[in-house]
Order: sequence, then structure tokens, then C-alpha cells
Amino acid sequence: MILTGPEITAAAHDGRLRIAPFSAEQVNPNSYNVRLGPTLVLYTADVLDTHRPNPTREITITPEGEVLQPGELYLGHTLEEVGSDTFVPLLFGRSSVGRLGLFVEITAPIGDIGFHGQWTLMLTPIRPLRVYAGMRIGQIMFFVSTGAIDLYRGKYQAAAGPQSSAYWRDVARLRAVAS
Repeated sequence: MILTGPEITAAAHDGRLRIAPFSAEQVNPNSYNVRLGPTLVLYTADVLDTHRPNPTREITITPEGEVLQPGELYLGHTLEEVGSDTFVPLLFGRSSVGRLGLFVEITAPIGDIGFHGQWTLMLTPIRPLRVYAGMRIGQIMFFVSTGAIDLYRGKYQAAAGPQSSAYWRDVARLRAVAS
């Protein structure tokens, strides 16, 4: 079951889910609009390595906006901190943004129960596109779960700003376990 807009509002007010800051104007019939935060991260290496941290550079979006270029992967973030210990959140790009040729979530739309923080957005445009901090870029839906809940305790917990891949931590942990 998916939460309706009124139930999202009720759950945000009674603590079953957290959206900060919360605005009633961003509630949709069955989702909540999230806005683009002011920071973007770009990888700087020609070849990315899954077994090591990859170098990045940070861009602050100015009031004039930032032009995203095709062929680049930009890591952005939601302005809002979103999470729930009760519901399963899913984040998708808004259709109005998709119609401009911007992919907002490439492979990871699902959030784990128990994650709380700003969501990292994987932004890839098909043509040059100017984006602005604070623009409504995505929407999060919340689903009811069944069964025992095991809260998220992963490496991205309490994320603030865009988070580059920490896949290398999984590799290092597996190597330590195998030793």
C-alpha cells in the first residue's frame, strides 16, 4: 500500500516519517516533492575504481544555476532530510524534469527503513540543462511494509550533501572477513 498525500502529512506530523523541512505545498496526491540541494559533486578520475575511494570535486550551485553537461554524472542531494522507521521510501525524478531530459535516479530509487538523511541524487542530462538549487527535482513515495523490521545501519546513514560511492568499504570489509 502506498501512502496518500493526507497520510504523508499526518505521518510527518506524528513522527512516523521525517521530512525536514516539511512544506504542505510539496505534498502530492501520493508523494512528496523534494528539492535540489545547493551542492553537486563530480568524479575527477578518467576511470573510476570500485575497490578504492575516487577523487571528486565539489560545485556550489549559484543563483544563476549550473549547466549540467551530457556524458557527466553529477551527484546532487535533496534539500530535505527524509527517512522513516516505519515506511519504505522510493524516490523518482519528477516527470516535468524528465521531460527536459534529466535522469534523476539511475539505479537506486529505494530507501531502506531506518535511513534518515539527505538523499544523494544521480543526475545525468541528455543535453545541456541549467538546474537551480531549491528546484523541485524529485518525488518520494512511501510504502507500508509487512514483516519484522530491521532498521538500516549502513554507511550512508545521516548523509548530509551528496555522497560519493563507498562501495570500496564493502570490498575492504569482505577482505577483512576473509582474512
